[in-house]
Formats: sequence, structure tokens, C-alpha cells
Amino acid sequence: MIVQQDIAAAVEALAPVWPKLDGARIFMTGGTGFIGRWMLEMLAAAPVQTEVLLLSRNPVRFAQSAPHLAARFSLIQGDTGAFHKPKGDFSYVIHGATDASAALTANDPRRMFDTILNGTRRTLDFALESGAGRYLFMSSGAIYGSQPPDITHIPEDWMGGPDLCDPKSSYAEGKRAAETLCAIYRHQFGLDTVSARIFALLGPMLPLDTHFAAGNFIRDAMEGRRIRVESSGQAVRSYLYAADLAAWLWTMLADAPAGAAYNCGSEEAVSIADLARLTADVLGGPGVDVLGKPDPGWNPGRYVPSTAAIRRDLGLRPTVPLAEAIRRTALANGWTK
Repeated sequence: MIVQQDIAAAVEALAPVWPKLDGARIFMTGGTGFIGRWMLEMLAAAPVQTEVLLLSRNPVRFAQSAPHLAARFSLIQGDTGAFHKPKGDFSYVIHGATDASAALTANDPRRMFDTILNGTRRTLDFALESGAGRYLFMSSGAIYGSQPPDITHIPEDWMGGPDLCDPKSSYAEGKRAAETLCAIYRHQFGLDTVSARIFALLGPMLPLDTHFAAGNFIRDAMEGRRIRVESSGQAVRSYLYAADLAAWLWTMLADAPAGAAYNCGSEEAVSIADLARLTADVLGGPGVDVLGKPDPGWNPGRYVPSTAAIRRDLGLRPTVPLAEAIRRTALANGWTK
């Protein structure tokens, strides 16, 4: 019910956007993942006739998990590094496929880097060959590297970057290099590219059993366990609701200025320890244990964007605050308290 309500609200809010996409033909990678699924759910409910061809490594599994979307949209099997390019022209290419696995970053950083860069180059080439009018790249806030403590909300024009000598930077450097590729294709070949620098997310359909702390905390509270924060909990994050992100991405595809790169995230900052406490409070969990172990992640500091640019240029703002995002995510996963 929560997901359907979110979709209906987003479809209504995007009323000015849908006519610009009506009749379009879209090639999309990453459409079967968390972000792509939200985008497709909205498009399927929108009053438009838009054709989407989804690249998926496992179309059968996606059809089983989302038969209504598999019936509405077309799928081809393959991955971004090796797919048979479909025939015909496309209005847009959306490239969102990335393996964001923490295990892959830790154990095979070369593969992580190569997957991002090679997949981006191949889909950029395809966008040119298919006559696409726009290429939307799902980048990451990780491109900024460690956020200086004196910058509370990092803007798009901050010129920092990840640690080049740390292999844990493979994901961030891959996204950074991929954005440069987009700029090269825009300059050298005239391809209209826009990039969404996506920060942390929360919402229904987010896996609760992977490496996302916010999802793990919700799972523990729902199961009546004390939430465990393995680290000191001092790292600071912010969480954009997934439905808001999907609406922002459709708006960017239709309306963003050519060459634009926008931060897509929330400015509502919270430490990991306080996120755990808020989750326990919202869901009635028994409490929180902060264990204080060393943080093994790529960014033990602050990771909070400024969204002034996307608010100014496209009028986009978060609509769901953090506490409500926690509640809705839990409800969508069967929480009944």
C-alpha cells in the first residue's frame, strides 16, 4: 500500500514532465535494481505511451519478481560490458547499472573500476549510434571523496576527490572517470549528457540484509533486536527517500540543462549512531549498542550534499523526512506496530 501511495503521489507531481516523455523510446541499464525499479513503477503508472528496453543480466528472475513490469516493458539479456546492441533509434539512454557491492570493492577493486568505466563507455557509444537525444548517467556522491569537516553540505563545484592511493576508492574513481567520459562525449561528439550524483537512500524495496546500515537497523528493530552499530557511529550521512529520487531522475531526464551534474540526496544530516537511535524510537525497538570498532568503509566521515543547485534549477526538494522514510520502509517490509 505504501509503495502504491508513493507512486500515485509522484505520478501526480510529475504531471508537467510526462508529456515530454510520451512516445519516447528509452534504453535503460540498471532498471531491475533498487533505483531503476522505482523509476519503472512510476513510468508504468504514468499516463504515457513510453517504450522502454531494459538490459538485464537475468530477465527471468526480474519477470518473476515484477511480472507487471516485465509485461509492460521489454527486456534483453546481457550486461553493460557485453550486450548485443538492439536495432533502431532511441530517444534516451539511461545508464544506472553498477555493482555497488562492498565485498566487490574490498576483494576485486579492479573489476569494480573496469565494470563502471567499460559499461559507461559502451552505453555512451550505443547512445551515439542509436541517435539518442539525451544520456542520463547515474553517478555517485562518492566522487567527492572525503568531505572536509568544515563543509557541512558539499556542492557540485567542490574540486576534491577520492584518495588515489587507496584501492577502496575504486567505486568512487570509477564513477568520477565515467563522468569525465560523459563530458568527453558531450564535447567531442555532441552527445547531450546529464549526471545525477546520488547520495545515500532509504525507502521500500531497499534490501535490508546487505551492507546498507539504514536497512540493517530497520531489520533489527522490526525483529525486536537491539540495533548494533559496529563502529563508533560518528560517521554522518543523509538519506533521500527513494520515491523522491526516482521523481528527480525523471525530471532530470526531461528538463535538466545539457551537461548538468546535480547532487541528488537529502540535506538532513544524521550520525550513524543517531540514525540507529531514531530507528529504534520510530519502530519501538529495544535500544542501541554502539560497539566502537574501526570503520572499514570507504568514508568514515561526513557524506552530505548541498542540493541548492537542483532546487534552484529544477525546483526539486525532498518530500519525505527521515523519520517518515524509516516508518514507510518498515511498513513496506511487513512492520505492523
